[in-house]
Amino acid sequence: MKKLFLLFSITLLSSLAFSQQYKIKFATLAPEGSTWITVMKEYDKAVREESGGRLGFVIYGGGVAGDEKDVLRKIRLGQFHSAGITGNGVGEIAKSARILDAPFFFKNHAEVDYIVDQFDGELRKEFENGGFVLLGWAEVGSVYIISKTPVKKISDLSSIKMWEWEGDPVADATFKTVGINPIQLSITDVLTSLQTGLITGAYASPLAIVSLQWNTATSYLMDYPLTNSSGAVVISKKEFDKLPADLQQILLKHGKTFMRKLTEQSRKDNIKSLETLKKNKMTFIKPDANEVKSYDEIGMKARQSMAGKLYSQDLLTRVEKALADFRAKGGK
Repeated sequence: MKKLFLLFSITLLSSLAFSQQYKIKFATLAPEGSTWITVMKEYDKAVREESGGRLGFVIYGGGVAGDEKDVLRKIRLGQFHSAGITGNGVGEIAKSARILDAPFFFKNHAEVDYIVDQFDGELRKEFENGGFVLLGWAEVGSVYIISKTPVKKISDLSSIKMWEWEGDPVADATFKTVGINPIQLSITDVLTSLQTGLITGAYASPLAIVSLQWNTATSYLMDYPLTNSSGAVVISKKEFDKLPADLQQILLKHGKTFMRKLTEQSRKDNIKSLETLKKNKMTFIKPDANEVKSYDEIGMKARQSMAGKLYSQDLLTRVEKALADFRAKGGK
């Protein structure tokens, strides 16, 4: 009996010694109960189980740690270690990756997946050069313009007091290409600003529109995606390098798996959210065929205006060629 008790004690002490040896403080704007948080909890569970409890996340959702720029600044200061970010945050680390957010570029999810896969290695290196490790791409999805008054044509935006995410160069280039000057605000100020009339238009994925309740202060949706918004889960390279090699591999392996799951679920959630918006009496305004034709030209001009600023001309040329080749092969 004494030997059994001693063995149990040693086993317990050994377990406690390894328990929660490494905690990763993770922050995101996504609210509790959202798909982002749900999948992150599944990711956390898988990491804890395979690491024997040595590694796990502490999740801070709902923007309690601030806007994405605030979170990244706090990560660099060591207050947090990891984040779930949209393209705006991605650009703070790896500017070239913003090519994935270029307006009127991708026609469907297959095109997005192909380009992300083809340029994954190259973009991962840029994340590392920016002081972070990419744990997985986590797409936000198709982005739509919503407003208090109808937007039947892009030119109608001139009568809208359009919001622009503060410091977002892709949105800035896009709106400058169509000839408007939006009002820059933090994403956390959008709902109040819509309610007070400071702004009368905004843009986001359908899921975000519903989750952030922006639909309660708007009436119309331009039924043609402005862009496809990228996203990612990242960890400070400094923090990642502190982990033993086996824990690094566990984090990367499950990151790839669960972020892919998150992307696929987000796409489904966005479709459901469009239906929710319709049921809640939001009016969908579909542009006519002639108007849609002009969007390719707008997208091309916007992409070109960002070359040499966010990404190189060489990268833009290679991505456009890869996409053209993919389309020429029937998108397979």
